[in-house]
Amino acid sequence: MGNFEATQEQLWLAIQEEARAEMSAEPLLASFYHSSIINHSSIKSALSFLLAMKLSDDVMSPVLLREILEQAMRADPSMLESACKDVLAVRNRDPAADRSLNVLLYLKGFQALQAHRVAHWMWQNNRRSMALYIQHRVSSVFQVDIHPAAKIGCGVMFDHATGIVIGETCVIENDVSILQGVTLGGTGNESGDRHPKVREGVMIGAGAKIFGNLEIGRCSKVGGGSVVVNDVPPCTTVVGVPAKVVGDSGCAKPALNMDQQL
Repeated sequence: MGNFEATQEQLWLAIQEEARAEMSAEPLLASFYHSSIINHSSIKSALSFLLAMKLSDDVMSPVLLREILEQAMRADPSMLESACKDVLAVRNRDPAADRSLNVLLYLKGFQALQAHRVAHWMWQNNRRSMALYIQHRVSSVFQVDIHPAAKIGCGVMFDHATGIVIGETCVIENDVSILQGVTLGGTGNESGDRHPKVREGVMIGAGAKIFGNLEIGRCSKVGGGSVVVNDVPPCTTVVGVPAKVVGDSGCAKPALNMDQQL
């Protein structure tokens, strides 16, 4: 892992350079890299193309879906700023992510999160049928189920991502890392504000289940497999079923160093 920083333009130029290098190294994938990266003038163009190709189906063609995605991205430029911060978050936290190119092309947690940003924009702009359609396709294709109303910040990493479930009134702040199999759910069939609030810098380990309108305090750490039913104080580590405080979180932002030690 390193400390990668870049503007949107710098990141896009780096991704294109990585694609050209991969084309030379693996000529059989040259057409794939060309259509997915080289043929595009911006990260917006490449991202909308990739998402449209993955999420389209018999109901929505890639061309039509791409138009919808780009409409949302044009209306809310912060989506692309957040996408770039999410790429850099993965590069800085995941030692297996040695190229920004690979994050954009292959990491379904990253792709699911970017599609959610579009679904969230649709939800906020009273296009709820379209928002739910995108949610459905993301769940079917990526096995990541995020309600379109959920609010998610930037610099977020869904590591591996399979089985992540995020409920309607959930809030996830900036610089959060969530591993596979995590549920941020309600406690039953209650209505209203009923899902967790995950504050900045939190890391949630694989398979953790967090239920109810409770707060996971800033810069805390939830151990893998834990079941959390009460508020977690800031800067602490909790683990177990039910989860209990076992110490402090060990660093300023557990999400950034991804230390799984308890």
